[in-house]
Amino acid sequence: MTPSPRLLLTIDYESWFAPSRRYDFLSSQDRRILDDGFVYDAIDPLLEKLSPVKTSVYLVGEFVDWYPDLPQKIAQAGHEVGFHCQVHRPLNTVADIKDDLEKSREWRAKYHVTGFRAPMINTIEEVYPLLEQNGFCYSSSLYAPAGTLIQKGKIWEVPVSTLPLLGHPKHILAPRRMNIPLVLGGEFPYGSSMMSGLFRPVVFKIIERQLKAGFSPVIFLHPYEIISPDNWPARFRRDLLANPLLYPFTLNKSDFLRDIVKAFPISTVAEYVKESLQ
Repeated sequence: MTPSPRLLLTIDYESWFAPSRRYDFLSSQDRRILDDGFVYDAIDPLLEKLSPVKTSVYLVGEFVDWYPDLPQKIAQAGHEVGFHCQVHRPLNTVADIKDDLEKSREWRAKYHVTGFRAPMINTIEEVYPLLEQNGFCYSSSLYAPAGTLIQKGKIWEVPVSTLPLLGHPKHILAPRRMNIPLVLGGEFPYGSSMMSGLFRPVVFKIIERQLKAGFSPVIFLHPYEIISPDNWPARFRRDLLANPLLYPFTLNKSDFLRDIVKAFPISTVAEYVKESLQ
């Protein structure tokens, strides 16, 4: 069954410092101190802004250790609780993925988590058997044109959306992340919040046209792009100086969120996959 077209709006729920790699190997307690309460303080105002629609919220698992009621808040508001790794860092080895899945097993079972989003939309083909073994139904961890739905064993891959300018790619295998080869290959990764930061009107128009063409685009935003942290983005200055490409992630996109929520039909990725398989 082909579901009716809708925007698959997703939130990668991570701390304000996540775009930087400088903090990946701090202890969880040190990251909690660095976060300074942001991930908990942001959830209620974010859920209020999302209240007209239901979305997929991919949660970094260590936040559940910090704030055990965080996933409950998301679920009670009617949103899908997904998994965005246990500790936000590149997951490029089987050993690291297994470790994250084991450490998150208890809370994922409690909240019936069936959706996975790899950090930085960057994973490996070996992730899919591991997801299958751990009770997942789908992943959204590649970039590919809207409307792409790929079966990987018993796992369905629902990629973050690109606009193919030079024809549909023939082979879609992990890793398929936002990088120079992807762009030079003729794909505009409008599903990334980097693009909605830099080209907001363009991204809005692309979503509108893709929906009219019968596709269901997948896009993502982050909480710090909607609910600005204190002293933002000054507290991120060192990281911006080291990597200016992080700048679009510091832009506030609450107006963009308001506009797409008003303009387009929206549902969770889990609901879209369920309807697709009927």
